[in-house]
Amino acid sequence: MKKDLTSIADLNREEIITLLDEAEALKQQVQQARVVELARGKMGVLIFEKPSLRTRVTFERALHQLGATSTYLSPTDIGLGTREGVSDIARNLSRWVDVIIARVFEHEKVTGLAASASIPVINALSDTEHPCQILADLLTIRQHHGTLDGVTIAWTGDGNNVCHSLLLAGAILGLKVNIATPRGFEPNNAIVQKGKGYAEKSGAKLNLTYDPCAAVQDADFIYTDVWASMGQESEAEQRRQIFRAYQVNRQLLARAKPTTKVLHCLPAHRGEEITDDVLDGPQSVVLDQAENRLHVQRALLARLLKNG
Repeated sequence: MKKDLTSIADLNREEIITLLDEAEALKQQVQQARVVELARGKMGVLIFEKPSLRTRVTFERALHQLGATSTYLSPTDIGLGTREGVSDIARNLSRWVDVIIARVFEHEKVTGLAASASIPVINALSDTEHPCQILADLLTIRQHHGTLDGVTIAWTGDGNNVCHSLLLAGAILGLKVNIATPRGFEPNNAIVQKGKGYAEKSGAKLNLTYDPCAAVQDADFIYTDVWASMGQESEAEQRRQIFRAYQVNRQLLARAKPTTKVLHCLPAHRGEEITDDVLDGPQSVVLDQAENRLHVQRALLARLLKNG
């Protein structure tokens, strides 16, 4: 496994499956012992340019359950790339701590930290990708479907960072991924082409469409996210009009199989990209997704800190 996780594509198929297996095993160990001393005496730093509930709590909790400690740096604490250069920050932190967990706007800040740091750097979200979220999603899918083999996932909404990581992960693992977006909101073409390259080797099927009904027809899982991500608030009203047909509601769910499950990485804008009756309904597995952030990140930290 590489030193860093800046993209889900930093992992191959075997490494993804191994991490999921280790996440399940560590979950059982922690339930029995509360703390597993795999990273005792080590420390992680969380650099967050964006607010967070799940990401901050699960990373800090995971570090503590491994016997490590953590410290949190807000945007005003360091001014990543403004008050002080990314490379200078990375080199300084490498002298004091053992892992950098970065939640940022520009993806280049994550890759810049990774390039200059001698310690592992984890992308806890950037505008381009969200690899830790997708690891949690894959664990959730495997728990509910029994296997990742033959799974079909439908994405409906914006071709955003979560969509990018889902597309790449599906391509690496050989899954079928149907992505439905409005025109002009497709996933980044460079990501799509990269995914197609992986798909040629794995046998994955990547389908891009503008029709959400067609995307969900054969889906085992339907996945959506907010229509306006952090930093896009000024576009929110315009996007509500454009994305209306992509809402995950009872009507769209009826187009899928009765056994289809619903995914959402949260936070949700209830009544926009998803309705209350679906988000809180029997086909929703979103709270399992949220819990699994803790389990996959704990496994990821254990692996990276052990390697370090």
